[in-house]
Order: sequence, then structure tokens, then C-alpha cells
Amino acid sequence: MENSAKTEDYENTNTLVNSEIESSFCINENTTASETGISEKIPTCDPVVTPRKRKMGFEDDLTEEDSSCWVDSSLKKRTLNAEVVLEKSTRDDGNISKKRIEADDVPTNQSSTGDSAPLKRKIELEDVSGKQKSLKGHSSAVAAHYNELQEVGLDKRSQSRIFYLRNFNNWMKSVLIGEFLEKVRQKKKHITVLDLGCGKGGDLLKWKKGRINKLVCTDIASVSVQQCQQRYEDMKHRCRDNEYIFSAEFITADCSKELLIDKFHDPEMYFDICSCQFVCHYSFESYEQADKMLRNACERLSPGGYFIGTTPNSFELIKRLESSETESFGNEIYTVKFQKKGDYPLYGCKYDFNLEGVVDVPEFLVYFPLLNEMAKKYNMKLVYKKTFREFYEEKIKNNENKMLLKRMFALEPYPANENSKLVSEKVDDYEHAAEYVKNSQARLPLGTLSKSEWEATSIYLVFAFEKQQ
Repeated sequence: MENSAKTEDYENTNTLVNSEIESSFCINENTTASETGISEKIPTCDPVVTPRKRKMGFEDDLTEEDSSCWVDSSLKKRTLNAEVVLEKSTRDDGNISKKRIEADDVPTNQSSTGDSAPLKRKIELEDVSGKQKSLKGHSSAVAAHYNELQEVGLDKRSQSRIFYLRNFNNWMKSVLIGEFLEKVRQKKKHITVLDLGCGKGGDLLKWKKGRINKLVCTDIASVSVQQCQQRYEDMKHRCRDNEYIFSAEFITADCSKELLIDKFHDPEMYFDICSCQFVCHYSFESYEQADKMLRNACERLSPGGYFIGTTPNSFELIKRLESSETESFGNEIYTVKFQKKGDYPLYGCKYDFNLEGVVDVPEFLVYFPLLNEMAKKYNMKLVYKKTFREFYEEKIKNNENKMLLKRMFALEPYPANENSKLVSEKVDDYEHAAEYVKNSQARLPLGTLSKSEWEATSIYLVFAFEKQQ
């Protein structure tokens, strides 16, 4: 277990970030987390003026797709200082599940610039019982869960307990995707992408802004695929006459049991990027399923192409489980429940995950050294594997990424003002922010997440593989 020691490096940290400083975290690699100090040089910076309404596009640039906003009194007349306050956590860093936290980049009822009324094109959902009745066991449960998830209104979504958490995790995805789109663009102009586990299309706007040429979206849940396709059509409808948008095809399939190449319009097609955001864990029920997922993800990558994504950090999950007095752990936002302790097979190590209002479905541990070895079969070489905290610490040093963090409303303003309230009603959920305000001259409000949310973000890692010649 090459990461077993590293998962403890960040315990009990109370770290601060300012979007204008060169180094985002002042952590000595040789210092244990409990000894980690706060930077003594955190300059002030101009606050970001918060828009009149909460932006629900959750994306990086304020373009015509996401120029419409929705009223939310908690953000009126507020400014958000670029300082980021991380709670004094006993957890490593990570992310929530793809479909758990999927922040919809292209809301189905979002208005386009210049339109007097929202688009009212609605998807005609088909009866999926016949289409997916062939799915068995766990696959059937996963598909059924996401097929049955109901769309919620924008107002309700903006008032969610995990509103900022979802935005924060979506920022992580945006940065990851942007990084590897840029790497590919340095090699070639025409970019083809496979979105493996596309969900309802939460990353469509990222691909549009990344100026790709072709996108193939696939997911096990047919309703999600239909909604993804509808969002793509709506996006095309909003485009101006001279505005380019990628071509796309949509496939409903279980990538752990079916070969996608048999379903492509062009069976000779190759990809430059396969993005697999928080779906690998559904495939590790067996070796055969994990291998089939990797074959779909990597076999049709061009040399120099990338397999990127996020997956649960098995070391972190087991560490928390072993520290728990029961077979489960979590807080009021999320819970992870194993069947028993001490028995963690390489495949089929099932646990139940529940995220407040979003997910309640079984998953399987992904032992990353095993994933790495299995990927070699398809001529893939690991570029990097990082916890979300490690990834964040690196990427926040970039000024564009810092500004993106603000534009996506990925942090909650602290303290609340007279016209708003904090998303968590637990006083100790903001002890980390209160302590920093007390002991510093920081401009208010700060940007942070509640302690419960920081804990929930810390169970995932990010990875990237490159296809060898």
C-alpha cells in the first residue's frame, strides 16, 4: 500500500489560501500535518463582487450560456474575499462522486441571451424498463437509481445544503479537463473525446469551451443519456450562427459489460481524451467488469491520448473505516457503510454510499495500484495520481484557476450577513473560519466550506494516464 502513510500527511491542518499569493499552501513536505503552520504572508486582495443572483451555470466563463442568473437573497450585496479557509481536518482531500455532485453546466431551463423566455424544449422520456431490463444485479441497481432521480428546480438546487460543495467539486473537474485539453491541443487541432459515464451532461459546457470537435457520451442510465442529449441540443439551439459547437453522439450502455466500439457510429474512431469522472468504482465488482471498463476507456485512445478521471481513495476509505467504532463513518452530509471490517478483496469490496439528497447506491473499492497495473495491459502509463487536496494545492497557484474558483461560487462567504445565513446550522462547522478571523487581519467575508463539507470532499483522488506509442 504505497499511499498508506501519505494519507496521514494532512491530518489536523488549518490552512489558508489567498488567490493573489504565489504559493497557495505553506506546508513543508517534511512536516507532519499536526505541525503544519499558516503562512505569515497572506496579502489582501481586491474582493470579488458577487453577482446579484446566484449563477447556476457552474462553469468557468460568463458566456451567453450561463449569463442568466437566479435570485438568491443570501448572496445579495455580498463580496467574497479570495482567501480560502480550509477546516482543521482529520481527513485527506478528495471529491464527491461524479453523479453524486454532478453540477449541471447546462441547466435544462436556462435562458439564452436575448431570449425573453426560457427555452421550453422538454425531453420526451421513454419507458426505460424494456431497454434496461437486461441489466442484472448491481448494474441494474445503479441504472435504476439514476433513472429515477428527479430533476429539481433551480431555486431548490440553489438552496441545497451542498450547493457550494457541488460547485467546489465541479471546479476540480473543470481544472482537470482544462489541463489535458491544453496538453492535447499542443499536439493537434482536431480533438475527439469520450465521456465515459456522462450522466446528465454536466460537462458539456466544458467540452464546448474546450473547443473540441467530436464528443461521444455514454452512460448506463438511459434517462440520463436522454437528458444529456437534450442539453446538447439546447446548447446548439442557443449558439449563434457563426458559433462552432462540437458534433456528438449518445450511447446507453454498461461500460463494464458491453464493448462500446460495437455501438460507435464510426467503429474506426479514435479518441484523444477519455474522461471518466467518478464512475470507475461501479466497475470493480469483478475483474472482468473492471477490465472491460478499462478496455472501453483506453483501447481506442490515440498514442499520446489521455485517460483522466476521479475515483474514491481506497486507502482513505479504509483508514476511516478502521478508525470508526462501527462498520460506517460520515456526517450529516454523507455516510459510507461497509458490510464488515478487515476483509477488503481486490474486486467486489462493496460499500454503500449516501450523499444528502443526491445519491444512495452501492459502490466498490478501487485499489489504485491495481488500477495502475490493469491499465498497463492497454499500454497506458500513469501521468499522476493525486488526492484532491494535492491537486488543489498545485492548481490554485494559477491565477486563472483562482479566478475560476470565484466565478463558479465554489466557496461559501463567511461570516453571513444580516440578509443571509450559513448553509450549516452547526456552530462548530465554522470553527476553522472563526479562528482565522479572530487571529488575522483578513478582509471579510472569507471563502470557505463547512467542516462537514471539507470532510466530504476528502475521500477522492484524481488520476491521469497517457497512451504510449
